Amino acid sequence: MFAQTVFRKRCATWLLATGLFLMLSSCAEKPSELERIQEEGVLRVITRNSPSTYFQDRNGEAGFEYELVKRFANNLGVELQIETADNIDEIFNRLNRPGGPALAAAGLVASESRLELARFTRSYLDVTTQVVYRSGQRRPTSPQDLIGKRILVLKGSSQAEKLASLQLEYPELRYEESDAVEVVDLLRMVDEGQIDLTLVESNEMSMNQVYFTNIRAGFDVGEQNSLAWIVAKGEDDSLLKAANAFLEQAQQNGTLQRLRERYYGHVDVLGYVGAYAFAKHLQQRLPRYEKAFRDTAKQHGIDWRLLAAIGYQESHWQPEATSKTGVRGLMMLTLRTANAMGVTNRLDPVQSIQGGGKYLVKIHAGLPESIEEPDRTWFALAAYNVGGGHLEDARKLAEAEGLDPNKWLDVKQMLPRLSQKQWYSKTRYGYARGGEPVHFVANIRRYYDILTWVTQPQMEGQQLAKSDLHIPGIYATDLMEELPPL
Repeated sequence: MFAQTVFRKRCATWLLATGLFLMLSSCAEKPSELERIQEEGVLRVITRNSPSTYFQDRNGEAGFEYELVKRFANNLGVELQIETADNIDEIFNRLNRPGGPALAAAGLVASESRLELARFTRSYLDVTTQVVYRSGQRRPTSPQDLIGKRILVLKGSSQAEKLASLQLEYPELRYEESDAVEVVDLLRMVDEGQIDLTLVESNEMSMNQVYFTNIRAGFDVGEQNSLAWIVAKGEDDSLLKAANAFLEQAQQNGTLQRLRERYYGHVDVLGYVGAYAFAKHLQQRLPRYEKAFRDTAKQHGIDWRLLAAIGYQESHWQPEATSKTGVRGLMMLTLRTANAMGVTNRLDPVQSIQGGGKYLVKIHAGLPESIEEPDRTWFALAAYNVGGGHLEDARKLAEAEGLDPNKWLDVKQMLPRLSQKQWYSKTRYGYARGGEPVHFVANIRRYYDILTWVTQPQMEGQQLAKSDLHIPGIYATDLMEELPPL
């Protein structure tokens, strides 16, 4: 009996102690969302793989949203971890899922219906929804002009919401939604006449219009929209407050203005500038840098005219040129590439030429042995422009289509697909402006041919008469060798 009493007292004491421990534990505050992120040292962000949000090019990771949220992660003192979603609905689903990303930075409009799904930060970019049509067709100027047209927009987008609202007023209005495309696909479809109209935000229209020469903006739909970041629903507002404070600071210190200018402030047109302008620059600019081209080319055993052609395509032989993405100098080197090539001043034309030549040779040497000349040179030029990863993606697409991944003629057909969601979603490196390296290589080949013609000695000129054009390899080739026509 006595033993049972002692046992009961001990159990009661143990239960009381356990209860007090649990009570004290429950009283301890759980770390906030912001504290958890800082403790783990990682900010997980979900976005879209598109030119206005996040993509990879020869400069590495890029995009307006990426650059802005990267600065936010740096501000918090944590590493940025990017995740991409296949469509807009997936962004909200994954954001609200337990263990999901903490933030969405995907260029999305803070609409009324979306406020039920998540919480939005303050605005960082004001845009308008625009109706896009094809040049040569009658310009739509009002909602009535949408009736009877083939219209396609992104599924779950704010543009779809606006069309649904217009449909209440105009029941005859018809449109389709798709989660198998991105904005670039929609604009291309209008450009090619596959659909009559689409709706996109003005920032995306301005960024992509240079690549689709047939698209035009018809009219604006509704009032001005605000792009914002998104956090999941809940009572913890620590991350939301931190994001708002950062965006306010970015507005005040000019960060937002600089990013807007870089990505939306002007259009960077790629293309052939015309024989007259090139001839003028041959006389006025090339003589200043010809020795540097020749010396660098001799050092690496390559044709100096090929190097000069790259310099002209990149900067028109202007040593202080700067692109909207921060690539600088006569050979347009990224900071990372310049450092790797030993260039300390990208605006020094001699250093830039030396760095560009060294980089080209490095790319050329790193290509698969199965790629032979002259294709090897074209592949090296394409990688110089778009990056080796995207080039390899295009080669794999070519092989999957039964084409030759070692032939430029075949691979250049695949590169533009890297800007189409149905294709880049299947690749390792994702979205790229795949049409650019095709134009880049074609332009350099033209410039090279002109340089070859005007600088060839008489004997080489006689060889040119035998074949249509002299095709360069990155390394010096025998001029008496029979080469295939371009």
